[in-house]
Amino acid sequence: MENTYRWALVTAIAPVAWGTNYFVTHEYLPAGYPLYGAVFRALPAGLLLLALARRLPHGVWWWRSLLLGVCNMGAFFALIYLAAQLLPVSLAATIMSAAPMTMALFAWVLLSERPTAAVLTGAAAGFAGVCLLLGGGTSAVDLRGVLASVAALTMSSCGYVLAKKWGRADGPLATTSWQLIAGGLVLVPFALVFEGRPPTLDLPAVAGFAYVGLVATALAFTAWFTGLRHLNAATVGLIGLLNPVTGVLLGLLFSAESLTTRQVLGLALVFTGITFGQVRIKRRRAVEALPSCTQP
Repeated sequence: MENTYRWALVTAIAPVAWGTNYFVTHEYLPAGYPLYGAVFRALPAGLLLLALARRLPHGVWWWRSLLLGVCNMGAFFALIYLAAQLLPVSLAATIMSAAPMTMALFAWVLLSERPTAAVLTGAAAGFAGVCLLLGGGTSAVDLRGVLASVAALTMSSCGYVLAKKWGRADGPLATTSWQLIAGGLVLVPFALVFEGRPPTLDLPAVAGFAYVGLVATALAFTAWFTGLRHLNAATVGLIGLLNPVTGVLLGLLFSAESLTTRQVLGLALVFTGITFGQVRIKRRRAVEALPSCTQP
């Protein structure tokens, strides 16, 4: 059980780092360049991890890295960037908070991990908590942003589950680097065609991309895929609810506002959903580990 808690804490690094990415992207990164933004985020982080792992893909991992890189990194980064520009943060984060449900469904189909009542209850509580935490904005909804968010949610959920299914060959450091490089390289020609020359970056933008690449990408995805190796996909999806929570708390911190009663209730529901799913899964595993009969 202690190992499970440890891997849950390691996994939690990812959504917390991704939550800070909302603020950094909004404040410091150039608007209007979702493709270049995804390239600048993926390629440097991937090359850094490759230098640390010192392993190239082999055999089936060439096409697996390409597929996972598009789903989990390249297309995902660009779609999230686009959704953040077209939708209020509250709506985009609410859509992405359905990830525990979608990951549980993909894990059921691809890994035969049948979603338990505890996981589904925890996911429902977490989704309700995020809705309360972020609230329903009155801004007009751009359908393109909704479609981008849903596409990003579906692609990444499928990609994460496939990464869990395939990710036992060379460890999370190497496989994460391959996905980042593949996802970044795939986007380069599209960025050149649709966005022209790369944007000019000032010092804050360079610092912002350095943070996004090192912390919110290299470190975060290594922690995320490490968690997927040791925990159920549905459990990892529940931990991912810390993403919008972190984003909201950072927004409140920098805006010097206080939490409302509704937001406090939302936070409580999110953490209850995460904890409930974890505890029930641990109890079930503990019961399954007991011997079927006692020794005489």
